[in-house]
Amino acid sequence: MTIKLYDLSGDDGRRFSPYCWRTRMALAHKGLEFATEPTMFTEIGNIGDGHQVSVPVIEDGNKTIRDSFEIALYLEETYPDRPSLFGGAGGQATARFVEGWAVAVLHGQIAKMILADIHNSLKPADYDYFRETREKFFQASLEVVMEGREDRLPEFHKSMQPLRAMLKKQPFIGGDAPLYHDHVVFGTLQWPRVASGFNLMPDSDDPVSQWFERCLDLYDGFGRSMEAAA
Repeated sequence: MTIKLYDLSGDDGRRFSPYCWRTRMALAHKGLEFATEPTMFTEIGNIGDGHQVSVPVIEDGNKTIRDSFEIALYLEETYPDRPSLFGGAGGQATARFVEGWAVAVLHGQIAKMILADIHNSLKPADYDYFRETREKFFQASLEVVMEGREDRLPEFHKSMQPLRAMLKKQPFIGGDAPLYHDHVVFGTLQWPRVASGFNLMPDSDDPVSQWFERCLDLYDGFGRSMEAAA
């Protein structure tokens, strides 16, 4: 049976959510058949019984699971015969750390550099919701939050030094092959690639950029199949 993934969608079907990309990559990693249901911010409340407040959400038969990490745990337990997402209990614990690092260190910096771009990539029905909720959170207009983003790039690149140091010694965060850890950070960096024309990546010879290119090519170029924003 095909798994259904409710996936945040912008204009022209652009899928930009870092959390949904984690799940998309996890499903591809497991080699599971799935279909995506493009979902706007203002449509999330219509999923299933109407109690969902965020995506990703998957439906697998009569089971509904939300939250990208919970979905990964479910896939690992339900499909143990497929390639492992974590490589054991230790890997699962480490993936929790990687998730926390990505959200605490990278997400806020990225959001402040692409907020208005995300808004402009949405369908018009989501404009007011996105602007009102994000401006309330940041206590400033989207455009003001993004001011001076070029000057903030060096600090953003510096914040990825722990990842850079690791990738100088191995091709993936998971070691010789990717694990869910890679999908977490890949989703974080795929977010600005898809939602914004502002390039946040370091130079092409940087280990982080080289790793990201390898991740784009995983699973027959699954990540690369979603074109970068112009």
